[in-house]
Amino acid sequence: MLESLRTDPTFHPSPRLAMEAPRERIAYTALLSPDASRPDALAVVDVDPSSSRYGSVLYRLDMPNRGDEFHHFGWNACSSALSPMSGHAFLKRRYLVIPGIRSSRIYVVDTEPDPARPTIARVIEPEEVMRKTGYSRPHTVHCGPEGIYISTLGGAGADGTEGPAGVFLLDCETFDILGKWEIERGPQKLHYDFWWNLPRDYMVSSEWGLPPQFENGIVPEDLLGNRYGHALHFWDLRARRHVQTIDLGANHQMALEIRPAHDPTREYGFLGVVVDTTNLEGSIWTWYREAGKFHVQKTAVIPPEPADPALLPPLLKGFGAVPPLITDIDLSLDDRFLYVACWGTGELRQYDVTDPFKPRLAGSVHIGGIARRTPHPNGRLFGGGPQMTEISRDGKRVYFTNSLYSRWDTQFYPDGVPGRQVMCHVGADGGLTLDERFVVDFGADYGAHQIRLQGGDCSTDSFCYPSA
Repeated sequence: MLESLRTDPTFHPSPRLAMEAPRERIAYTALLSPDASRPDALAVVDVDPSSSRYGSVLYRLDMPNRGDEFHHFGWNACSSALSPMSGHAFLKRRYLVIPGIRSSRIYVVDTEPDPARPTIARVIEPEEVMRKTGYSRPHTVHCGPEGIYISTLGGAGADGTEGPAGVFLLDCETFDILGKWEIERGPQKLHYDFWWNLPRDYMVSSEWGLPPQFENGIVPEDLLGNRYGHALHFWDLRARRHVQTIDLGANHQMALEIRPAHDPTREYGFLGVVVDTTNLEGSIWTWYREAGKFHVQKTAVIPPEPADPALLPPLLKGFGAVPPLITDIDLSLDDRFLYVACWGTGELRQYDVTDPFKPRLAGSVHIGGIARRTPHPNGRLFGGGPQMTEISRDGKRVYFTNSLYSRWDTQFYPDGVPGRQVMCHVGADGGLTLDERFVVDFGADYGAHQIRLQGGDCSTDSFCYPSA
């Protein structure tokens, strides 16, 4: 009984205290079957350098269904449970909530009693998701003070275009669906990522596209016609009310990953934009609040790389260049380094964002890439490029996988993207070096996507108190 009334030791009031936590020993990685010929799975990866199985799969939990398309997933609880608004002070970071972006099915996976051999605790079928929320295509999972927040990419109807996409809530103890989160959504229709500043009581969300614009691959006519998402939305978190939209300009297509500063006294954050249709560059934007209003500035650009058309897939041959395709960004817990995954050019960039309005390139590694096709330093081939990125709490290690989305993988990488996971070491003053020992091979039958680290990571937790 006393054990259940203690605060989970993996919850930390501030980012600085979280950085002092013990290092991760296990990583959980979402695996998807690109052709849906087998069920998706959750891999348990050994990330303990002292282990004889370092860099290998300890266990694979196969799901009971096919065609889910695992994408982003998250914990049932995290440091946000320490918020004064929370009624769940004694939760444990125990369950992983894994949505199927194609099926709209959600799995709840229990990591106890043995974290290396998780089990399925509950399956929420798509009919229940749609009936109770009016949404489909669940995408991003965040643990928050009210429960588990899940963003969606689709509305109602078979193709997910009947009504806007949005966010819904799961009870973080029973995993029952509570319903839509929004009360006053304003003009928001498209959705992708979301995150917040808990003490300042606001949320930020971004846009990708409608299900017909991504489920069967990128639609070139829609991209060149600037019909994907290109706006940021700002919300009153507690009132669940939309308060402001900032349009980045229609040429800035696919405004995806949002990463707010971890220290809640810092009212800014970052956004990655996949491509500018006028010049194929990718861009990083810094959003901030000043005098009660939100603003945004483009603060870094990454140009395309010229390439021999013979090396390019049909989608890009006419351009004679490879766009960087910024598909993920992640921010270290000390808010110092922003990592930018350039899935097209095969580069992971590290920016020093001590000044969030003047990112400075501090490190870079190349691996894979549409035209470069750079092997790992140990000589092994690497399909795809750096994609879903996760940083250790202490900021010393950066893990990433190589699959974006099954239908998009084959458009940009026709030779295939066999699932891989690798890791970089971070220098004390910046700089990146790929670990030659750590290459996880999930095989040609799986794509590898989101990574979660045991005990939490830099895109899991939101903090309630400033760092001292």
